[in-house]
Amino acid sequence: MAMRFINPKIDYAFKKIFGSPQSKNILISFLNALVYDGNSTIQDLEIINPNLPPQLEGLKDTYLDVKAKLNDGTFVIVEMQVLNVQSFGKRVLFNAAKTYAFQLQRGQGYRYLKPVIALTLTDFEMFPGKNQLISRFVYREKSEGWHYPENEMELIFVELPKFTKELNEIETLTDKWIYFMKFARSLTSIPENLDDIAELHQAFEIANQAGLTLEELEELDRREMFIYDQQGAIALGLEQGRKEGRKEGIEQAKREMARNLLGQLNDEAIAQATGLTLEAIAALRQETTNN
Repeated sequence: MAMRFINPKIDYAFKKIFGSPQSKNILISFLNALVYDGNSTIQDLEIINPNLPPQLEGLKDTYLDVKAKLNDGTFVIVEMQVLNVQSFGKRVLFNAAKTYAFQLQRGQGYRYLKPVIALTLTDFEMFPGKNQLISRFVYREKSEGWHYPENEMELIFVELPKFTKELNEIETLTDKWIYFMKFARSLTSIPENLDDIAELHQAFEIANQAGLTLEELEELDRREMFIYDQQGAIALGLEQGRKEGRKEGIEQAKREMARNLLGQLNDEAIAQATGLTLEAIAALRQETTNN
């Protein structure tokens, strides 16, 4: 009997697979694959509440997909991003810096700070023109390249469009997890060369739609349709902009995306996602209300 799997790229599904109480072994295998080149570096971790409250008046709340504390004290924050929204790179850096800074309780010394690794998977090319599938950024001396003595923060990006291996070509744990992330939605069974990893089998079991309620499936469908509608609007705008040789097509796509977000996000969040000004979004909201 054919199986159907939820799309692990969608935030709700990603959190269910990697951030649930029963997901610890799955997350250990996933992080060993993507952060530590498939080596069994992580022996244990604790999955913790991924939401970081602002703590300082006026500072933004931070919402991550998964957050874990490794057995050596290192924090790993994980985010799956489908839409290439404006200033996304800044958001990744902001979340990592905030996670690092807000470890300390009042009065604690800096020696208590533990490293932070920000692992980001993107369903778009974060670094066009670069061939690397996995990119790692750390603090280094600019001219000679040696590491900063307290190398406490690392940004790791996995760009799913740059993974081009066929199923019969994958062998490493890293390849297997990336294949799962990119193609699970289109599979109708668990591939034999992925089923030899117990944690991957467990991830497929959680992703199996047969184990979900009707309400969960409907929620996933809504989220998936919404995200791919936005991708379509952005792609259409870019194509129109290229054909017309001017910016109007792209601006129209941004406005269309903003209209779709009006019922779900506040104006500031829409501005961050689309790049439109707050004034432009307020005008769209007024226009929608009048209609």
